[in-house]
Amino acid sequence: MLSRAAPYLRLLRNNSAFRRLYVAQLISFAGDWFATVALLGLILELTDSATAASLVLVIQTGVFALASPVAGVLADRLDRKRLMVFADFARVPVALALTLAKSPETLWICFLALALMAVGAAIFEPTSSAAMPNLVEDEDLGYANVLLGSAWGVMLAVGAAIGGLVAATLGRDAAFIVNAASFALSGLLIVGITRSFQRDRAPAAALHAAQHDHGTGPLGSIRVVIHFASRSRMLAALLVSKTIFGVGTGVILMFAVFGREIFHDGDIGIGLLYAARGLGALLGPFIARAIIGTENRGMIRGILGSVITVAVSYALFPLSPTIWIAALLVFCAHLGGGAQWFLSTFGLQRAAPDEIRGRVFSFDYGLVTLSVALSTLVSGYLAEAFSPQIAVWTMVALIAVAGTAWFFFTRPILRGPSGPASEPSAAVSADAG
Repeated sequence: MLSRAAPYLRLLRNNSAFRRLYVAQLISFAGDWFATVALLGLILELTDSATAASLVLVIQTGVFALASPVAGVLADRLDRKRLMVFADFARVPVALALTLAKSPETLWICFLALALMAVGAAIFEPTSSAAMPNLVEDEDLGYANVLLGSAWGVMLAVGAAIGGLVAATLGRDAAFIVNAASFALSGLLIVGITRSFQRDRAPAAALHAAQHDHGTGPLGSIRVVIHFASRSRMLAALLVSKTIFGVGTGVILMFAVFGREIFHDGDIGIGLLYAARGLGALLGPFIARAIIGTENRGMIRGILGSVITVAVSYALFPLSPTIWIAALLVFCAHLGGGAQWFLSTFGLQRAAPDEIRGRVFSFDYGLVTLSVALSTLVSGYLAEAFSPQIAVWTMVALIAVAGTAWFFFTRPILRGPSGPASEPSAAVSADAG
């Protein structure tokens, strides 16, 4: 056990830049889940509407998706460190604005604040992923992605569970204040990183980029990424694999409905289900790194196994007799989800050249968040028009259909020779425009 943990401990001990980023993201993720649990509980209390609650996730993901093409260009054109610090500090007053929503008439403040924070997230998250290969050595990139993937899971588990307790005992405003403070602390930690977040381009490379890179605007950004993905079936498969899960992620909204209205456990019940999701997402990357590997066929098999795990677990979720069994099924589902996120992110980081990596990850995250937004909206409607159970099973069906289509798309990879999940970056970079 200690030998398996040694590479992760060595990375945290020896690389201060990664350590600061890791702690910053731990803090920020914790604050996010404090606020999300409290906000879902607040909206359900004030409106008694699953559709209204769905707007929380729809706005978070929809605005993220809309802002992503521009954010990707910024991540490749501007200083990534300054961009991430700005995104953190700008979200502090916005997060505090959530404390002003006290009635149905002031819920618009929540939705506006959520939209502005989603813009900040659309800048911060892809920029962080794009910068990662420059903050760690090549041999440590896999371990760094496992730790960051698990950081999201750890803080979802801890933040959601404690956030539910804080909202229930100290009031929801306390959770919103914690979220604001988390952005400030994250920004301060990133300010102290001295290692470069991006590579310096040689003059010839910079001239080539200026002449041939047509990705300066939102549409140009998308064209660059599509051209990049068109060069390899494996790269295209990695780029859209998160969306398989995104189309059925409306099931996450049902945590609030099941926790509050089916199991009658209020904010604590909502927090427990989110915590189970986080625990699964925490362990999933470690399992994937240990047993799946990073060659093409192994990664495809790992993602396909994740799809099956998610679909089966959530198909059983509405049948749960207690919230504890429901939480166990959520945990199992997100073992698969966490594994898939690690595999696709790591593969793209190795394959994408630094000068377009921000746009690649903005496209990747934007595509999945757009699918999540639409899925969540449909899920909220189905829960009100029919039942929460019907909503969950519809989401499972969407995941199954998307996963089946992805399987047929990747069959040539499974039948082909094994190899690393990347291609020479220089070849892609040369034709990036």
